[in-house]
Amino acid sequence: MDYFTSRQNSLEEAILRTMIYADVFEYPLQVAEIHFFLIGMRATLDEVYEVLSTSPRLAVDLEQIGDYYTLRGRSDLVALREKRADASVKLWKKAERYAAQIARLPFVRMVAITGALSMLNADDHHDDIDYLVVTAAGRVWLARLLALGVVRLARLRGVHLCPNYVLSESALPQTPRDLFIAHEIVQMVPLSGIPVYQNMRWINGWTQVHLPNATDTHRPVPDLSPKRLGKSLQRIGERLLGGRLGTALEQWEMRRKQRKLRAENPQRSPAVFLDATQVKGHFTDHGARVLTQYKAGLVAHNLREASGKTAPLSSG
Repeated sequence: MDYFTSRQNSLEEAILRTMIYADVFEYPLQVAEIHFFLIGMRATLDEVYEVLSTSPRLAVDLEQIGDYYTLRGRSDLVALREKRADASVKLWKKAERYAAQIARLPFVRMVAITGALSMLNADDHHDDIDYLVVTAAGRVWLARLLALGVVRLARLRGVHLCPNYVLSESALPQTPRDLFIAHEIVQMVPLSGIPVYQNMRWINGWTQVHLPNATDTHRPVPDLSPKRLGKSLQRIGERLLGGRLGTALEQWEMRRKQRKLRAENPQRSPAVFLDATQVKGHFTDHGARVLTQYKAGLVAHNLREASGKTAPLSSG
């Protein structure tokens, strides 16, 4: 088998793996999205387009409906994606508004949208808005407490915010280094603290083993980081809470919430972290379920998991 035939076969398998993973989320993909989220192999957009257009194998395993591709027999998901996209656009405006408020709080260094909304795949415009919040070192629990004030104000207006992952600037490396976590990192959309986001992506460069084409954000957004008055108020708050008072409040809040959260969830999943550097309240191990479904899809299509090595780009 020559190099180009071998590469085409590998790219067919990478595309099919990518479609199987997206199908777990009932999410049809366009060509550019298949390229961006391509699993385990580096390729150009033109290469992906050519293989999609000419591969007899993919013609059997996939369907094309307009600009979208789905697994064979899943074409009904296109209408569902469009419905969810409409709901997500409405929810996104609210997400930006409250992200800007959280970003102005003392010790907050980055706010990013995560979960279904980051992919414009929210079920309803009343869905939860998931955020990842990065804070200054030593102020994770205090910043989270302040963010919960914004959560409660939003709830009075019927908007459900969920800052379910708050971590320190000192805790940016993410584990486990699996496909699910890689996806969560590359698909999150930063709304403030772009330098911190870029640092987080660099520190977690291992994600490129799983998703080698996903080197930037997949969705352009405005930078809502605090400026002028907002930045000045943030600095004042940090001066007031930056000394012994802030440290005492941090320790008190951490101990109080650790006791409460552990009592409410005695069978804690491996996806939960409640320590001085991060608050990750995923009490249901969503990642394990997703990867189990993905692996079942691979078996159904006679595929193995990606090797973890990225093939070089063609020079042609």
